[in-house]
Amino acid sequence: MAAFLHILKRDSSALAAPVIDAHRREAGARVTVVLLEGAVPPAPGPDVTVRRLAAGDLDYSGLLDLIFDADHVLTW
Repeated sequence: MAAFLHILKRDSSALAAPVIDAHRREAGARVTVVLLEGAVPPAPGPDVTVRRLAAGDLDYSGLLDLIFDADHVLTW
């Protein structure tokens, strides 16, 4: 089972959404999207976890944990 982590910034490529969708369709894949400040969330499927790097959600330590837990990290 592959774990994908997508980190999106404010000016992320429009290509991010279809790549995230392709990864979530892989059998057994676990997909997490982290939104940095100003990033617009894509319309992920119901099986995609979306987190925000912000107070009350995810801090830098938590982001680092996600990076080390992922098999693939993609930054947009």
